This record gives sequence, structure tokens and C-alpha cells, in this order.
Amino acid sequence: MMLWTSDEIALATGGTASEPFEVSGVTFDSREVGPGDLFLALKGESTDGHRFLDQTFAQGAAAAIVSQTTTYPHIFVEDTTAALDALGVAARGRMGGKVIGVTGSVGKTGTKEALFAALDRNDPGCAHRSVKSYNNHTGVPLSLARMPRTARFGVFEMGMNHAGELAQLTRLVRPHVAIVTTIAPAHMGFFASEAAIADAKSEIFQGLEPGGIAIVPFDSPHRDRLIAAAKPHADRIVTFGMGEDADFRAVETMRTRTGGTFVTARFGDRELSFTISQPGAHWVSNAMAILAAVDAVGGDLELAGLALAEMGGLAGRGARLLVPTGDGEALVIDESYNANPASMRATLEVLAHEPGRKVAVLGEMRELGEHSDAFHAELSGPVEAAGVDYAILVGDAMAPLAQALEGRIDFVHVPDAATARARLESVLAPGDAVLIKGSNGVRLSTLVAALAERVPA
Repeated sequence: MMLWTSDEIALATGGTASEPFEVSGVTFDSREVGPGDLFLALKGESTDGHRFLDQTFAQGAAAAIVSQTTTYPHIFVEDTTAALDALGVAARGRMGGKVIGVTGSVGKTGTKEALFAALDRNDPGCAHRSVKSYNNHTGVPLSLARMPRTARFGVFEMGMNHAGELAQLTRLVRPHVAIVTTIAPAHMGFFASEAAIADAKSEIFQGLEPGGIAIVPFDSPHRDRLIAAAKPHADRIVTFGMGEDADFRAVETMRTRTGGTFVTARFGDRELSFTISQPGAHWVSNAMAILAAVDAVGGDLELAGLALAEMGGLAGRGARLLVPTGDGEALVIDESYNANPASMRATLEVLAHEPGRKVAVLGEMRELGEHSDAFHAELSGPVEAAGVDYAILVGDAMAPLAQALEGRIDFVHVPDAATARARLESVLAPGDAVLIKGSNGVRLSTLVAALAERVPA
């Protein structure tokens, strides 16, 4: 499907086209380029996309946006990063449907993916979302630039680790609906307090379109702070959660035999019962936010419930693998993409409900600043409460947790993912339930990838 013409790209970016062409995709990662794609030759601190032009055209690129001379089909601009922003703005400008923005300390990607699944089920082929965790100053405009002109729904994840970042991103996205999933002590190394994180997350409301709707967590201690921040920008504020006065509230929950949750939700004078396939109490809260957003854009809530029932696990965020070991299999819960104190607690609670020996491979949590030692040590309670039989603690920052667990459970403290992999493979046994979670920089995803290689194709 044609995504952009050369004339449209040139008009959006203020660039000059070398010749007429059409593209069917957009990327700035040379490894992702496929037939028909537009390649943006971005210049970074350590690399320059112009170095990869031969490679990308060999892979089938249709054209490039460049700021240096080339003989390949291209749009010439002064600044390729500014051109990416401009293309994102143009994509948002031609989109006539509804746009939802998602942020929060925990649950952004899962909520974004579930919202996409719900809206795609509502109107197949007409929903668009940011892929992976493309939620920063380059990922957001790229996700916008990839949005088809026929899209009726767009769902965009927005992240930040400094004040002011979300304000810029939300003005690109211009959401009709803005969600804050939850506030937790992530990136505490860059903020004075959790309340300051709430203030930074609430910047998402600044980009709301006229008549926009803000969706905030009712059960958060920062609820009133978020509501106050939303009021100048939102036409309506909707709350979600477990509390009795939440606008979208889970009134009954029951864990299913497969680890998910059967939920009865109440909103206004309506009720809806459905199953959430993803395990964990945090998904119940996420589901209430998802229902609120689907309702806000006029989607079908019953179809949203079906989508939540059928949603599979996300790589790095809850995907489950049955890995051959010995004469049987072990369950691996892949939470390797990222970690903060709140998400660690939530996933340890998921592990608690699994049968068999419980093994936790826990990587250090980064960007916690002066609070790092305390936050790591405080995980000892959730680890014990989960009934962890054996823990592999990875990274120097895990030392306070190792000290807190001394004499309480069986564990080993190792320096890196490679050592953790060797230790896990030496003890893995049939029937084990293994949680793998840590900050992305610890690279526990390499451990998951190694285990996945055991799974028959």
C-alpha cells in the first residue's frame, strides 16, 4: 500500500525530490529496511545513516531522506531529524480519525498493544500503533510517519525520563484521548520525588485536541495531582481502577485456571464481564483504562473484551515459553525488557501463582539515582512473598538485595547476563517456573533468546 509520494514528502519536509517515487514504509534503522521503504539517514552522536545508503538500497529501499549528495532516489533536506518530525506532523495532520496517547511508569506498551488489538477488532485493518517501544523523540515521529492515510484509530506510546520530554511528544501526537496508566518510581535518578514523576507524566494532557478526554488512575496517590494537571486541557476527565467511585471499575475478579483473570467491570449503569488472558492484578487495572479509552473513541466494548481474552504475551513483557530441559519442560516468563520497583513487584506476584519450583532471575533496576540501594533492598519482601525457591541476582546494583536475602532464601549474585545464563542452565529442571526480569541494559533478553533456541520450531 502506498504510504507517501515524493511530492508529499517534499511538501511536508520542505525538501527537494530527485525524481518521482512512492514508498510503502518508513524507517531510520538500516537493519529494518525492506522493499519499498523510505530510509531516513539520521545523524547521531556515534553513527551517520548516510553510511548505510548502499546497504539499504541493496535491501530494496525505494528512496531516502538525506542531507548529503547521493545518486539514489531521495529527498534532500538540510536536517534529516527535523524532516522526521515534519513527516510525523504531516501524517498526523492528514489523519481524520481518533488518536490515543499512552504514558505511565508501568504498563505503557501492554496497554498500547491491547488498545490496538481492541480497535483493530472493532474496525479490522483501520487501526495503527507505534511498534516495539518506539516512544521517544525519534520513535514517536517515526510511528506517526508510518500511519496509513486510511487509519481510523491511532495509538501512540510516549515515554520520558526527564521533565519536558512528554510535552514535546504530545504536541506531535495531538491525542483526542490521553491515558496515564500508573505512576511509580521509575527514572528516580532524574527526579526529586514520585510527585515530580507524576507532574512529568501529566504533560501528556498538554497536547489534547479540543474536546479531548484525560484518563487517569483512580487508585493512584497522585490522582488529584493528575486531575488538576488535566483540567486546563481536557474537556472531560475519566478515572479507572478498583476504587468504588472510579468511572471504569473492576467490581469482581477471579483468577482463571490458565492464570488470567475473569473480570466484571462497571461503568455508569452498564456492566461487562470478560476474561483477561494476561496474568497479574496489574492487568486488571490496565484493562479498565483500555475500556475507558475504547469507549471514549466510540469503539465496541464487547469486542474490546474479546480482544483482551485473546491477547498473547509480548516479547520482553510477559511472553511465556515452554523450554525443554531434562526429560520435561520449564516455564519461562519473559519480562526482560525493563524493570522498576513497581513492575518487579507485579511480576513477582505473577510468579507466586505458578506451580513448581520458582526461580527468579532478577537484573538490576537502573536510573534510580540515590534511591537505588533502598529500592533494591526493598524487593526482598516481594521475593519472599512470591515463594521464590532460588534467585539469580544480576548486576552490581543488586548487592543490597543480596544482603537483605542472606540466610532467607537460596540465591546467587552474579555480575552479568552471561554468567546468569550459565548458572540458570546448570540448575534448570523440569517443572520449574522461571521469571526473567531486569532493566534493558542488563541484557537479560540474551538469556531468553538462548533458552528460546531450545524450543522446537
